[in-house]
Amino acid sequence: MTTATVSREHPWTEGELAELAHLKSLNEQLPEDSPRALLSVRLSILTDDTTSPVRQELDLWRKANDDRVRVVGVARDLNVSATKVPPWKRRELGKWLNDRSPEFDVLMFWKLDRFVRRILDLQVIINWCQEYGKNLKSLHDPIDLSSTIGKTIVSLIAGMAEIEAANTGIRVASVWQHAKTQETWIIGRPPYGYATEKDKGEKVRLVIAPVGHRVLRWAYRAAMRGVSASKMAKILNRAGIPGSNGGKWTSTTLLLQLRNPAIKGLRVEVAGRSGRKRSQEVLDAKGNPIQVADPILTREEFDELQDALDRASRTNETPWTAGATKFLGVIVCRNCKTNYTVRTSTSRGVRYKYLRCRVCGGKGADPQGLYAALVDAVLEELGDHAIEYREYARGAEMRDQLRQLEASIKYYMEGLAPGGRFDRGEFVKETAEETLQSLLKQMDDIDPESAKDRWVLVHGGRTYRQQWEAGGMEGMSHDLIRAGIKFEVGYNESNELEADLLIPEDVRERLVIRADAFKTGF
Repeated sequence: MTTATVSREHPWTEGELAELAHLKSLNEQLPEDSPRALLSVRLSILTDDTTSPVRQELDLWRKANDDRVRVVGVARDLNVSATKVPPWKRRELGKWLNDRSPEFDVLMFWKLDRFVRRILDLQVIINWCQEYGKNLKSLHDPIDLSSTIGKTIVSLIAGMAEIEAANTGIRVASVWQHAKTQETWIIGRPPYGYATEKDKGEKVRLVIAPVGHRVLRWAYRAAMRGVSASKMAKILNRAGIPGSNGGKWTSTTLLLQLRNPAIKGLRVEVAGRSGRKRSQEVLDAKGNPIQVADPILTREEFDELQDALDRASRTNETPWTAGATKFLGVIVCRNCKTNYTVRTSTSRGVRYKYLRCRVCGGKGADPQGLYAALVDAVLEELGDHAIEYREYARGAEMRDQLRQLEASIKYYMEGLAPGGRFDRGEFVKETAEETLQSLLKQMDDIDPESAKDRWVLVHGGRTYRQQWEAGGMEGMSHDLIRAGIKFEVGYNESNELEADLLIPEDVRERLVIRADAFKTGF
């Protein structure tokens, strides 16, 4: 049984923990064959005391005891939007739904809008419950999937919740639209090189962050001297200066900051997810840029920087070709564990491709040669393993058979007792004893596990070598990524290319093919 943990964001009081312990003690006294319940607790913002996760959980424990169901676990997903994240993709509830579904019979939640807010998500869950023999219970909604009217009520309530969520989305979008036109900083994460602080009038404004300012000014001067972004990233990493996202610098993350008009102190918005210039200036009603902070680079310096960056990239206009790298996420650098990616360059009018670490650099490797070495190594280690599929086996039919056998055994044992219905003559008694022995043997022959809902592994009838030969490198790459297999590449003292295939100990379990039970079809 899952024990309660104290959330750092929303702590339990001593009184609440004492009540939880009491409710758990009562729950543990329920019969072992009682229905098993999973409690789902969700909250998008940890500020609403009326639906706090602590209150939700305590209320659900009380409901479980009232309904005489044994609690086998609590899935706590806090700061999670039900509109954006469906139940099967949440960190804790998703693990239960995808991998631990044999362990519970009913999914309980505080209120439907605490569980889902989209009709399509609810329909997927209802279909899943019917296929896997589960039920849904809500503390504050009349939900019962065993009846048609119960399903109808669920859909109606979800429809109202979706309308409410849509209205909330409109309000949030309106706030963002308003914020973009203001000189003060109302909402959002400050761009790199800036921080927020309140002025004398308690208004939040952007101010220059010292470290970010020094980094961007240094990078500007380095770019004007012709230093490449990859070399600048190496220098920053060696100096121990955190990247814009808190991790290591790469040429890509550095260029995103140097290309961002926000370093002129202007309001910007994201114009796309790819390309060199993802951010663009926001203009006011008169078509002028909105100044929200002191500039790190003046307009003239920013334009000079863009020209320098453009000149540096002209001989290699598409250095990181999207989708060109095969086994992306598998082939990594031995030193920094960063992905090896394909780079396309031009030398004396000849274009060629090579694989190289984006952080450590070094000489490039021939893509086809490295791919071939990886394929050969993987086939040697795993090619002859049989493909296995995970299937959900329900034990309801076997449980019914066991109950029937137990009732029959009890009937004959009582009948064979002194004075019982079979204690009348040798022939009747012997016949009853033979029948009883046959029933007992049938009981012994039944595997107890077959009476439980469980996952079973089924062989697919072919090996991974056969599957990969049919699916090509793309299919193999997908399997290697989900299995956690890495091909670490590096260079020895003689500057010769070396590679090691790293395979997790539980690779067979990771390679098991699991059907997606939550495909929406939309």
